[in-house]
Amino acid sequence: MTRQKPRLLIAAVAVLVLGVLTWLVWPSTSGGPTVLKSATGQHTVQLSVDAPKLGTNSFGVEVTDQSGKPARLDSVTVEPVMPQMGHALSPVTAGPEGPGRYRAAETVLPMSGQWEITVSLSGPDGTEQAVFPLLVK
Repeated sequence: MTRQKPRLLIAAVAVLVLGVLTWLVWPSTSGGPTVLKSATGQHTVQLSVDAPKLGTNSFGVEVTDQSGKPARLDSVTVEPVMPQMGHALSPVTAGPEGPGRYRAAETVLPMSGQWEITVSLSGPDGTEQAVFPLLVK
């Protein structure tokens, strides 16, 4: 009987360790949007995407000026780049949704991993860019 106790204890510890490791590496299923913010010289830019994923994503862009009012821009583009793999995709034009709000609805991320999303803003005062890190699982 004394030999079974250590084996049972070892088995219980192994199951516990396996459970903790599984919990740590299990993909998040929160389903909430990823929201990132950045500032340029003249604007504050907020980029949002619902659960970034492999394939087609829809990016929301909100832009305000230095006083916090919706920015008036001529064009907004979203350009995904994966520097580690040398991938640079064509910019996607974000269509206006309202004052200071834009959406790039058909943005494809063809590979999981670390991406940089470059948002380019063009308006009466020139062109600016904000770069956002984005992990795609």
